[in-house]
Amino acid sequence: MTLEGVTDELVAAAVEMIKRGLDERKLRARLGENWELAAEIARARIKARDKFSRDDLWMDLEGLRYATHEAVAKYRAERLREFNVDSIADVSCGIGIQLIFYAMEVERAYGIDIDSLKIEFAKRNAERYGVKNIEFINADSLDPETVERVNAEVIFSDPARPPEMPERKLEDLLPSPLKVYEAYSKKTDAFIFDLPPQMRREKVPWKGEFEYIDLFGALNRLTFYTGPLAKAERSAVILPAGVRLESDQSLENIVEWSEEPGEYLYEIPQSIDYADLINELFHILPAEVRMLLREKRRVLATGDEELRSPYLKRTYRVVGVLPFHPLRINDFLRKEGFGRATLKVSVPQNEYWRLRKRIEAGLRGHRRAFVFRVGEKAVVAESL
Repeated sequence: MTLEGVTDELVAAAVEMIKRGLDERKLRARLGENWELAAEIARARIKARDKFSRDDLWMDLEGLRYATHEAVAKYRAERLREFNVDSIADVSCGIGIQLIFYAMEVERAYGIDIDSLKIEFAKRNAERYGVKNIEFINADSLDPETVERVNAEVIFSDPARPPEMPERKLEDLLPSPLKVYEAYSKKTDAFIFDLPPQMRREKVPWKGEFEYIDLFGALNRLTFYTGPLAKAERSAVILPAGVRLESDQSLENIVEWSEEPGEYLYEIPQSIDYADLINELFHILPAEVRMLLREKRRVLATGDEELRSPYLKRTYRVVGVLPFHPLRINDFLRKEGFGRATLKVSVPQNEYWRLRKRIEAGLRGHRRAFVFRVGEKAVVAESL
C-alpha cells in the first residue's frame, strides 16, 4: 500500500464526511479508489487531535497508536541537547514524531523502518514540521547492510509491543532491544530505548537510567538511557509541568505511614511510584506528610496542610471517613449534597460501574465526591 493518489484534499474531504457520520458506501462513492486509506488517515487525524499540535499529520491508526505524544517527544529531544549529540538514528521510526523532534536538535538523523507506508508517513510529517536533515531508510534495521549505512552517535528505538502478556520481556518487543544493541554496539555505546513502563528493571541487562514519564496525570513512558546518556539510576518526569525527580541513595529514609487520613490527601504520580522515588519526593514535601496507601494504580499521602506542588498529581480535602459499604457511602453523599461520585478503588471494570451506580443512586446536586478505599474504610474527598 502506498500514498500515491492520497492527497491532503482527499483526506480533508474524508475528515468532513466522517464527522458528518456518512457510511462507507458514501465514502467510497465520493473518494474513489483510494477511499479506504484516505478514510483511515482521516480517522487517525480525528482521533489524534489531543496528541499533536498539528491536525494535518500523516498516519494510519496503528501508526497513531505507537506514535509518541508531541509533549514527550519534545521533552526527550531537549534532554538530548544536554549531551551535545550531533547525530541520531531511530531504528523503528514509525510515523516519525519522536525522530522529527530529535532531528530538530542534531545535525544529522536517520529514520529506519521496514514498513514502506510508515516511511512515507514519516517523510510527509517531516515536511509538515519543516525538518530536512533526516535520511529515511526503508529496510530491516537489523540487516548488516542497514547497520553499515548508519553513522550515528546515538541509537533510539521505540519497539512495537506484542498483545498484552503476563510479563513484559525485551525479547518479545519488535525489534528486540537486545538485537538492536547487538547490531549497533560496535558503532556506539549510546542507546535510548522506549520500554513498557511495567517492565521489571532487573530484566534490562545494561547499566543506565530508567526514566518514567507522567503525562497529564497518567504514566505514559519508560525511557531507558545507557551509561553515556544516563543522569541518574532512576528518574521521574511530570509533563506538561516539566519537573523532574532523580534517585539519590545518600538521602535518609524519612517515609512514615499513617493509619488514618488527615485533613488532606495527596495523590502521587505513578512515575514517582514506579521509579521508587517516594523517599526523594518526601524530602521536598513538608515534614508532616505521611504515606496512606500504595496500590498498583494509585499512591496516596496525607497530612493537615493544603499542598500545591507540580510533583503531586492532585490534592483533595477529606470530607468524611466511614465504613466501605455502598449504602453507607450513598447515605453520606446524599446528606452532604453531592451529586456525583468518582470511585478511586481497585476493582474490575465490570464491578466498577455496578458499584458506582449503587453509590450514586438518587444523588442530587453539583458537587463531585472522590471515594477512596483505605483498608475497610471509605475516604470521601473533594478535589481542590
